[in-house]
This record gives sequence, C-alpha cells and structure tokens, in this order.
Amino acid sequence: MRRIALFLGVQIFFVFLTEAQIVNPVSWDFSSRQTSGNEAELLFTATVKQGWHMYGVNIPDGGPIPTSFHFNPSSDYQLQGEIFPLIKPVVKQDPNFNIQVELFDGKAQFGQKIRILKSGKVTISGYVEFMSCSDKECTPPAQEEFQFELTGSGIQESTIPLAGKGLESVPVDTASEATTQVSGANATAKPEEQTAPSGQGRSLWGFFLLSLLAGLGGILTPCVYPMIPMTVSFFMRNQENRRKAVFQAFIFGLSITLVYTLVGVLVAVFKGGADAANQISTHWLSNSIFFLLFVIFAASFFGMFEMILPSSLANKLDRQADRGGMAGAFFMALTTVIVSFSCTGPIVGSLLVEAASGLALKPVLGMFGFGLAFSLPFTLFAMFPSLLKNLPKSGGWLNAVKVVLGFLMLAFSLKFLSNISESYHLDFLPREVYLSVWIVLFLLLGLYLIGKIRFAHDSELPYIGFPRFLLATASFAFAVYLIPGLFGAPLKEVGSLIPPAKSSAQVSMNTGISGSLSGNKELCDVPLYSDILTLPYGLKGYFDFEQGMACARALNKPVFLDFKGHACSNCKKMEAEVWSDPAVLERLSRNFVIIALYVDDRYQMPREKWITSPVDGKVKKTIGARNADLQIEKFRSNTQPLYAITDPEGNLLAGPLGAEFNISKFIAFLDRGMERFHQK
Repeated sequence: MRRIALFLGVQIFFVFLTEAQIVNPVSWDFSSRQTSGNEAELLFTATVKQGWHMYGVNIPDGGPIPTSFHFNPSSDYQLQGEIFPLIKPVVKQDPNFNIQVELFDGKAQFGQKIRILKSGKVTISGYVEFMSCSDKECTPPAQEEFQFELTGSGIQESTIPLAGKGLESVPVDTASEATTQVSGANATAKPEEQTAPSGQGRSLWGFFLLSLLAGLGGILTPCVYPMIPMTVSFFMRNQENRRKAVFQAFIFGLSITLVYTLVGVLVAVFKGGADAANQISTHWLSNSIFFLLFVIFAASFFGMFEMILPSSLANKLDRQADRGGMAGAFFMALTTVIVSFSCTGPIVGSLLVEAASGLALKPVLGMFGFGLAFSLPFTLFAMFPSLLKNLPKSGGWLNAVKVVLGFLMLAFSLKFLSNISESYHLDFLPREVYLSVWIVLFLLLGLYLIGKIRFAHDSELPYIGFPRFLLATASFAFAVYLIPGLFGAPLKEVGSLIPPAKSSAQVSMNTGISGSLSGNKELCDVPLYSDILTLPYGLKGYFDFEQGMACARALNKPVFLDFKGHACSNCKKMEAEVWSDPAVLERLSRNFVIIALYVDDRYQMPREKWITSPVDGKVKKTIGARNADLQIEKFRSNTQPLYAITDPEGNLLAGPLGAEFNISKFIAFLDRGMERFHQK
C-alpha cells in the first residue's frame, strides 16, 4: 500500500545500462502539411515506450511537468491559435501527484496551425519539453529540438528532427543501476530503492479512520441518538411491503453519505492549488481562525450555546420526506442531517478544518467516512427494526459524550497555535506549555467522568458505571503519561501532535547514548539560522543547502538531506518514533553532514539570499519557499518528510525516501548510503 497513492513525489533519475546509455521512453517525429495558401499545420508525433506514459499540455499547478512547445521568435511566420492534441489524452488520477492529469500511452500527436508571412523559404525552429513516467520511475524533464523548412507559396512538407539532439530510447533493465543527480555529476542508486514518500498515504488512511470514529461519535450525541427510533418508524410504515421498506432504508443511508461527501467535494474544489495546503497549514491567519473555530465548537459541546440551523429549512425538508418513495427517503436523510446539525456541526467542522490543510482528497475522504459511519446505524435499524430493543435508553450519558468531545476539541485546538509559534519562530507556545495544558485538560476530563465536575446540561450522577470508570482511568493515565514529556521524553505515540523537543535532554533520558554525539559536533562553521532552527536530540547540522554542501566537501562526508516542515505531522512522528532509536541516532550523528530544510518556514532571508525560481519563475524570499522550490526542482516532489543521501558533490547515493516508520528499513537506508559513499 505504501507504494501506491502515497507516491506523491516523483523521483528524478536516469537508468544506466551497459556503456552508460540513457533511457528515454519517448521518441519524436516532426512533419508539416499544407492546408491552404500560406497556411500550414505543424505535426508533432511522440511514440511512447510500452509501460510508460507522457503528460499532456494541460496540467494543474503543482503537478508534473506538462508537455510544452517553444518556438524561436521570427517575423517570417505567425502562430494561429494554440497547440492542440490530435489524439485525445486519457484523464486519470496520477498517484505521483494525487491530481487529475492528462496522460498519453503509446502515441501522442499535437498540431499547431501557422501562417507564413513572406514568400520563399522559411525556417521554423524551437523545442518541445516533456516528461515521462512509468509505474516505478520517472525521467527528468527532457527537451527535443525541432525544425521545419517551409515556403511562402506552395508549402513543401518536410520532416527534419535534428539528429543527435534527442535521447535515444533503449530497453529498460530493471536490474540495472539508475541515476539521479541532485547537482553535479551522476551517481548510482538502484531503482527499487527510489521509494515514494509514504507518509501522506498513511495520513489519509489514519484520517479516514478518524472520520469513521467521528461519524459514530456523532450518533452518540443528545440531538442525534433519540432520532433513531423516530427515523425507523418512518420506514416501518411499509411493513406490508418489506422489500420496499428495505430499499428505502438503503436509499436513506446512501443519501446521508452522499450529502456529507458533497460537502467534502465542495471544500476540495475551492481550497486552491497544490501550494494551498502548505499555505493553509502554516499561515497565521488560517491557523488563528481554525483555533477559534475549535474553541467555539468546544464551548458549544460544553453547553454554552447551541449551533442551530433555521427551523424553516428543516420543516420544508420534513414535508418533502412525507411524500414517500425514493424522493421521500432522500429528503428524510437530508432532514436528519439538518436537524442533527446542532450536534454534528462542530464535529464536521473540525474534520473539515483538519482536512483543509491536507491533500485535495482529504476533505472528500473525510466527509465520506463521516457520512458512512453516521448513516450506518440508521440504515441497519431501519432494515432490521427488531434490533432497536437492544439499544441503550437515552439519558445523561448522551450529554457526557458531547462534553468528552468538547475536551478533545479544546486539546486539539492547541495544534493550530503551535503551527503559528513554530512557523514564525514566536515561541509563545513551547513544548512544556503545550503539554501542561494537555495534562490539565485530561485531568479535568477524568474528574468530569467520575462526577467531580458538572456542565450546563448534565444530570445527577448517582454512581459511576464501569465504562465511565474505564474512560476516566484512561484519561488520568494519559495525563500521567504526558508528564515525562515536560522533561524531554519523546512521547512517541503522540509525537506527531505535539511540538518537538528542542533540547538534548531526551538523548540521555531515552536513547541511552548520552555523550556519544561528539562526531556530529564536527561542523565547519556556525550554521545559518541556527538561532531560530534546531535539530532534535542534540544533533548538529545545517539549515541552508549551500552551506551544508560546502561543509560536506570540506569534511569529505556524505550528506543526509531532510526536507521537513513545522506543521508536518509525519516529520514529527518520524523523529519521535524512528530518529530516537539509538542505532538511528548513532548513525545520523557520526556518519553524515545533516542538512535540515524546512519547506514551510516563514522567516524572510537577507536580500542577497533571494532567488528567482527555475520552477515557477517567482522570487523566493523565505526559507520555506526556497527549500520547497529546491525539493521540487531536484526531486520533483512537494511532500514531506523526504530524505535523501548524497555525496559532497550532490550525487544521489540512496533515496529519496518518504516517511518510513520501520526502524530496520530506515537503518538499512542509512547504511546503504554510507556503503555507496565508501565505494566511490
């Protein structure tokens, strides 16, 4: 699974066979044909090797390099309109970038209409830029020059691809060595080692599971749970036609799922391009809004107020539901969604807030999971009414569910404040304060569950039931578990949700290798931005690519590139669960020059460090913008974490590798890089 939709970054590498031939799965042929008078049509035909595909001309922002055609300026001719495909591309979801893209398999052909502006011989030249991928690897963007010889009256057809300008297509040997170049000369790395970043895929599945649990949690709220018997009675009107009743119940459940999924689709459509996720997850304004929303949602669940949609809307839908049939089942589902909004609104809103800072698929997947879990009990009880007698009776426990959700939302609201604090280096919410608030909240939750605290709509608690006792115990135990984190413990199980430790205290506390990091202290000079950026566990390294590579050349040591983000949950999880392992930490500290490149940092660099991006032509002024641009340029990937090992000249030795939570595999990745470095 970790090599499918998780493959969000594209590897840039060549495949070497004997005598160092370079793979190019696409070969081009150029021709022209006269249409009328001084008008002609230029034809660009690409033959794509089996098992590979080439991208079309219309690719969304943040996707792969589109096929593009560049004409050398001339007053001898004029282009008529834009380039157009003569073979219709296939539009499908690209697992490398998780967006819909145009693909060509086997053959692609494009046309360009042109008008000759003078009589006699006219030369039209330029180049086509393209990119191709297979299921396992991608070639870097390539250019093929073209040239057409035409005449101003009576256009003569000619085919003149420039010999030697393109790359010859050669068979792909999966056992051969592949090359990827970060900068400088070529280096070797086996294709099977070019693993895709897998954290995003894991994150999607985790978010889907969270959405399912949220949907079930929405059922167990005071304004939803009592609706189950009333909803079932709607379908029991057709008991004389059992098949019809079951069919209506199925349409009812499907409609609820579709309503919530549609909300997710709308969020996905209007959230922006590929860079929107990074902007949303780190910008102070979006994070401030999300923090306030979570606090408001929590206040609603604590009983401070209720979030209610207009009753007139619910009444109109209710009248439509009385019509019966499929339409009645649909409007009954819509009524259920509307009426339950006062309880489900904060849960749905929280999921959408979390989804808005992720991939475009995330809000769709989240709302589908929520709607599926939310509709399932209604549908099952509507199909099998006899199960109703097994349901627990409504009571004060329903409000307790709301309050528990309120505590959880209040705890998670701190994540958005932490994003602001980390990305802008404000340090107003350090790890110790963050954990202190969490400890207090979960202690208060435990006291609430045992009846020591009451909220507005709570009833008397004459005794504590066993389930409530277990939840209270779990809440108290979690608060106790967090306490060592105040003193530097990594807290692996929640490492992706809390700020990273910025001291070396946890090295001695948790790794057992205190004092063994002296090899990592061998740096050439004071790292740029070390006053605002740090590495975990007392590791030493650089935060500027050029400075780190210069030190690697001076020390003749391999480089460990770490593309990461302040708001990257999987980056924090990797450091908490994998980097903290003594064997991993020992290798990182002794064997490599570490270059940690934050892609979402908002610190503005000095003017002399600004660059004009070769990727999008924009000026990159902040640390994060420059590092994100570097990752896209060198590795065709915009997801984090991404790890790569290079030699001091920038030649790839191992990777790129995404989130890999298997410690043994990560150690093997580090050892592979070192072994190849010593073989050079």
